[in-house]
Amino acid sequence: MKDGDFVLLKAPQIVIARKLRRGSAFVENENYLNADIFTKQFYKPAIEILPSCLNGIIFEQEYHIKDDRIPISKFAQDLDGFFSKIPQDTRYHFELRTEVYLADPVLDVLKKYRVGVVFSHWTWMPPLRKQLAKVKSEFSNSGNQFVFRLITPLRMSYKESYAKALPFNKMGSAMLDPKMIEDTGKIVNEAIKDKIQVNLIINNRAGGNAPPDRPGDRRQTPLRKA
Repeated sequence: MKDGDFVLLKAPQIVIARKLRRGSAFVENENYLNADIFTKQFYKPAIEILPSCLNGIIFEQEYHIKDDRIPISKFAQDLDGFFSKIPQDTRYHFELRTEVYLADPVLDVLKKYRVGVVFSHWTWMPPLRKQLAKVKSEFSNSGNQFVFRLITPLRMSYKESYAKALPFNKMGSAMLDPKMIEDTGKIVNEAIKDKIQVNLIINNRAGGNAPPDRPGDRRQTPLRKA
């Protein structure tokens, strides 16, 4: 990597997921929010390998179905314990994929440790403008960074959006929600006005589009998930 290049890393699921897939089933993760594993097996190696290129660490929590949800107060308490034990850093960002967790007790803990809230245009999340309202327009972390992910159309599963975009050789305009573009533009503009660095990550399924085939190239290889 050259000077000025940077990367965003996802924290491993072994630390952030409550349940892990084992074959065709999901099992409880005994290492959920294990601060020691995060620090020794991920954080320290990451900053050693990428001392100047590591620009952010994203904790992406999986979606919790209704029967699997944690009481908000308990979830906030668990996060408080985790972030109090791991090394303090200005590059942490937390992506909540369950709308009910976008609640004051949880957001207060993230704010306490200056952990950025990732805005995610994803299947079961509310529109971006509602996410902005829930966090009261306070979306940067202590490093003055903001992570924005456009992943899938709302209310459409990743599998369904993938199938609709196949064979990834033309625009899938029927999947594109103009409000996603409008909300993204407005939020990014507001962040820039506040001198916040925006890290915008775009998955080609967000609008059902993909780069067209190059002339003479008949391969139709889908882009990998961001």
